[in-house]
Amino acid sequence: MKSFVITLSGLCVLILLIPTLLVIPFQHERGAAVSEEVKQPTAGSQRESKGAETLKKSPVSIPVYRTAHQSVEDIPLEEYVIGVVASEMPIKFEMEALKAQSLAARTFIVRLMVSNSAVKAPKGSLVDDTQMFQVYKSKDELKKQWGSSYTQNMKKITEAVAGTQGKILTYDDKPIEASFFSTSNGYTENAEAYWTSAIPYLKSVKSSWDKKSPKYLASKTFTVAEFQQKLGVQLTGQNTVGQITEETPGHQVASAVINGKKLKGRDIREKLGLNSADFEWKRSGDKITVTTKGFGHGVGMSQYGANYMAKEGKTADEIVKYYYQGTAISEADGFLNKYMAKK
Repeated sequence: MKSFVITLSGLCVLILLIPTLLVIPFQHERGAAVSEEVKQPTAGSQRESKGAETLKKSPVSIPVYRTAHQSVEDIPLEEYVIGVVASEMPIKFEMEALKAQSLAARTFIVRLMVSNSAVKAPKGSLVDDTQMFQVYKSKDELKKQWGSSYTQNMKKITEAVAGTQGKILTYDDKPIEASFFSTSNGYTENAEAYWTSAIPYLKSVKSSWDKKSPKYLASKTFTVAEFQQKLGVQLTGQNTVGQITEETPGHQVASAVINGKKLKGRDIREKLGLNSADFEWKRSGDKITVTTKGFGHGVGMSQYGANYMAKEGKTADEIVKYYYQGTAISEADGFLNKYMAKK
């Protein structure tokens, strides 16, 4: 009887264990699969973990005339934008300001790809690498410029460009004239006040942030002889220079009269090599000191204004739509396809 009880108890234990023994291997397999899902993220989450540092392949290359080598180099679009942003805006600027600059730089080149430029690039190229179009520097040139900071700086610029990849600014479904400059005098300028034609999205807007820019104020001193020679004027009296007679919508000098001769503010700026056309002058004996506010032509996006807007929490979208009034952020693909179809 005792042996029967023992045998019966053993059978009961075995009956209870069988389901557990059957389930454990499958639980182990499912656990491994869940762990593998965590260790191997999806393609989307991989992109998120890498952030905006990874650029997609550029759909087209830009023929750029490299002035140092006097030859044309085909540069992938987004690589070109990286080289422009790195050259045109200080690397220390906020990420959203760099993104805004990326949008402007890409828009500038896409517009040239689908429309004729008044400024002709050297034969076989679309642009050159100077301020005549946009300043562009290659990775090798940036390595020399940045030295040990190259990797860190390039990562930051690449993130800004990748964060806006494929996007441009449009007005009436066309790429805009995305002009930009360093620092305003507190206001941006109407396009027609600097160029010849009015452009609806390039109108004067307040940009008071620029007063904090290190480039806001500057002065240059000339001898009377230098001043007269550069402007082609003849001064009279001991302490007189001339009178500023007209002002632009952006509060720059539209015109001035010097001893009866009327001069455009832009011409005075260019002939004297001034930082801006918002200037005033003071004569003391044989010296004339000209003080300016702002740096650049003043039309479009102020770079320092964009940076201070970013510091206040504004996004790249908000920045560009403030300086380029009435514009939209659009996909560049359709315009790139037109360009490739023309080739």
